[in-house]
Amino acid sequence: CFDALAARARVDGGPAELEQWLLDWSELTAALDEESSRRYIAMTCHTDDPAAEQAYLHFIEEIEPRLKPRQFELEQAYLEHPARPQLAPARYEVLDRNTRAHVELFRQENIPLETDEAKLGQQYQKLAGALTVRFRGQERTLVQMGKYLEEPDRPLRQEAWELVAHRRLAEADNFDGCFDQLIELRERIARNAGFPNYRDYAFRALRRFDYTPEDCLGFHDAIAHEVMPLVRELQARRRHHLGLARLRPWDLAVDPRGRPPLQPFEQVDSLITSTAKIFADLDRELAVQFDQMRDLHLLDLANRKGKAPGGYQCTLAETRLPFIFMNAVGIQRDVETLLHEAGHAFHTFATRGEPLHAYRSAPIEFCEVASMSMELLGNQFLQAFYTGPDASRARHDHLENVILIFPWIATIDAFQHWLYLHPRHTRTERATAWTSLLDRFGGEVDWTGYEAVRAALWHRQLHLFLHPFYYIEYGIAQLGALQVWVNARHDPVQALRAYKRGLALGGTRPLPELFAAAGGRFDFSATTVKPLIHRVREELTRLE
Repeated sequence: CFDALAARARVDGGPAELEQWLLDWSELTAALDEESSRRYIAMTCHTDDPAAEQAYLHFIEEIEPRLKPRQFELEQAYLEHPARPQLAPARYEVLDRNTRAHVELFRQENIPLETDEAKLGQQYQKLAGALTVRFRGQERTLVQMGKYLEEPDRPLRQEAWELVAHRRLAEADNFDGCFDQLIELRERIARNAGFPNYRDYAFRALRRFDYTPEDCLGFHDAIAHEVMPLVRELQARRRHHLGLARLRPWDLAVDPRGRPPLQPFEQVDSLITSTAKIFADLDRELAVQFDQMRDLHLLDLANRKGKAPGGYQCTLAETRLPFIFMNAVGIQRDVETLLHEAGHAFHTFATRGEPLHAYRSAPIEFCEVASMSMELLGNQFLQAFYTGPDASRARHDHLENVILIFPWIATIDAFQHWLYLHPRHTRTERATAWTSLLDRFGGEVDWTGYEAVRAALWHRQLHLFLHPFYYIEYGIAQLGALQVWVNARHDPVQALRAYKRGLALGGTRPLPELFAAAGGRFDFSATTVKPLIHRVREELTRLE
């Protein structure tokens, strides 16, 4: 297939022939993408299955290294094709920009380094997915332990938190060792591509054409100045309601008024059924799409041993269908996670009709608008899970968590800036840099006696290991989602229509235009942050 496409590219043809060539190349890329995705899904669903692990490793070790130079050859052929300047600029300018950036970054010598990087990421997932603790006579995954942090019994919360913290800390040397290798690999990849550091390389590789590292640093400052005062206010209110002199790490998830944890469902079937009701109340088209995912067995939602941590939506590019993976244990956060991943899935459905594989996905900053907006839009229909008071409580808790995630986003992103601008740092220097950021963005939580746990807290953030520099997108997208939410407060029908219009554009337009189509503005300065935080503060007060 690659040989045939390369040969056709060398035969001069007009714009129509070139467009057909692009479609054929797109079909090949989608088929390969789906094969990779299916192996990844199998591996993450069963980290304890040697056959699934070997199939995934075979793809990243043997197949991907051979694909990359062939794809590079076709990208070059496209850029150099004599008919390319005759293609409609409005249709192909984003494709041209992205392809040009990828060609500029490609280095043959980086292929084995990228393979090693992917293998280290798989090792991290295997290590994290295997972690369990013995609690009250039963072996439990760390995800399953999360629900005990919501229990009103404070000694029980502390016991559960300490078990998990010490279990992670016992693997700190392994996590650090894995990350040391990743830092070294990424630094070599950047220098091979002609960049002075991995940060600058990553910004280019992630196609961040519409903002700069300096913009991200400005976003950190906006969070420090506009969000942190509300964070401290929420923490002080929590401390007061709990009757505590100081907040400890195991006091952050419990209901501050002493109410038992929200229990939206017991079995995953109930989670699926009730979420389907939310979408039925929100929009008929979205409801049909979610039902299709259920009927086609495109949902793996329950937590279990031998399953990778976290949650994701993975697009099967050839069949153009979404798959959702998560680790549900029966808490409200599971409802929010499914709404989030369903937002990604609806994005996949919205672009099914786009013929070009490259345009069926948007930049990550907008993909997360799709998911985070769905959390906020879906949370208006939580009566599918709760009676009135509990539904309001869940909405309040969700909005509070929207606020609390901003400082964590700033911490993770600022940490990555430091990591890759100081690639020869020691582990001690790394821990010091991390804790200094927690001092800035951690709020009023007392970690006395658990300093080592605090210094290694970043080990739990899989993005640092698997997706370097992929985290600020959540903050940028959250601002977009809050704008969709504000619009929905005024006119829910029009807001949902704009949201779906933005999703349908896929990756055909630059980020500012995608945000505008969805009813928002692509900006993450204090000018945008301040009024949105004010609106959330008002809603929190109302729900309180």
